[in-house]
Amino acid sequence: MSPETAPIAAARGFDFGELYPLALLALGFAVLTAVIALSREHDRAFSPAIVYLAMGAGASIGLQTLDVPLLEPLEDAEVIERAAEFAVIIALFSAGIRLDRPLTLRGWGATLRLIGLVMPLTIAGLAAFAHGVMGLSLGAAILLGAVLAPTDPVLASEVQVGPPGQNTERETHFALTSEAGLNDGLAFPFVFLGLFVAGSEPGWFTEWLLADVLYAIAVGVAIGAGGGWLLNMLTGSFRRRGWILAEYDGWIAAAAVLVIYGVTEAVGAYGFLAAFAGGLAFRRRERGHEYHGRVHQGANVVERLSELALILVLGSTVTVAGLGEPGLAGWLLVAVLLLAIRPLAVVVSFAGSRLSVTERAYIGWFGIRGIGSFYYAAIAIGAGVLTTAEAETLYWTVIVCTGISIIVHGISASPFSRRV
Repeated sequence: MSPETAPIAAARGFDFGELYPLALLALGFAVLTAVIALSREHDRAFSPAIVYLAMGAGASIGLQTLDVPLLEPLEDAEVIERAAEFAVIIALFSAGIRLDRPLTLRGWGATLRLIGLVMPLTIAGLAAFAHGVMGLSLGAAILLGAVLAPTDPVLASEVQVGPPGQNTERETHFALTSEAGLNDGLAFPFVFLGLFVAGSEPGWFTEWLLADVLYAIAVGVAIGAGGGWLLNMLTGSFRRRGWILAEYDGWIAAAAVLVIYGVTEAVGAYGFLAAFAGGLAFRRRERGHEYHGRVHQGANVVERLSELALILVLGSTVTVAGLGEPGLAGWLLVAVLLLAIRPLAVVVSFAGSRLSVTERAYIGWFGIRGIGSFYYAAIAIGAGVLTTAEAETLYWTVIVCTGISIIVHGISASPFSRRV
């Protein structure tokens, strides 16, 4: 430990130097456990994320026992935001690469229903419950609805389509994959809507409609589609010239999505939408080329590592006091979302669909909540328009909802998938 950090360590009541070897030991154990969980992914009844969550909770107990200060959700919101941001954009690009289906209205009909009907209905149902039952202000209620509405592209691998070229695009899996790819970006306008309502700024509606809906969506999709196509063309040319070796194809996904996301965010558009659109366009330029499999494999490795790291960190923030912040109404909201709002929204939205009742039930049940919600929660907290009590309620409700979703959806994914 350096002389500069010694006073800080002493002030916090623990010695970083003494904890460093223990941290390395814990990290090694976590990675080894993750490798085992992923290796047994297809022959067990629970998802690796459940293992990560349990390890994170164990880390929380250990850190509190050693009197090590935990990550503070309200004070360290930007740390959570950036960590979740990276994990989500990699997962979104990866999801885009996996989808083989041509871009037609008929082929993407289920996706349009999920994005155009199910997501707004979910936000409205959540906001109504949060405002009427939990007692949140209207702005905070809309924010909570928007934060919890997106389904997760990181944790939902078991109910999504397989890698490129495997021809595993069952309708249910395609619908859930494409939904997760799009609604993580399309939740942004609703988040900003909640922020504007909570902030009560005059004349906000025109700005919201023009900047946060029309401009940000259109430009995000355009940059993503154009960037994905262009980067595929460039990397293909580099590969033919021998500038990129096949063994490094796995790194292309990370490079491509960072470029696309960075450009999109720099011009004030939605980077999440651009990341997904970039993956779609990247795949479609040479849809049948074998190197897409290697690019996806590289993205998958980064995605899995990000998932492990983020769930461990978020799990380690959990405290008994924090779990009590949402109150009985907040815990009830989670049950209402998973058992009523999402399934009923799917039933209503898929009226007249060619999907069977079993397939609709499958899609209605697997509205998995996860890492994207933490990104939006961090943005809502960092904006400073919520009271401290509302910010804490929002964050801990997301923790509870995501934790329960990881457990119940993780346990039910394999048996339900086999049944369908």
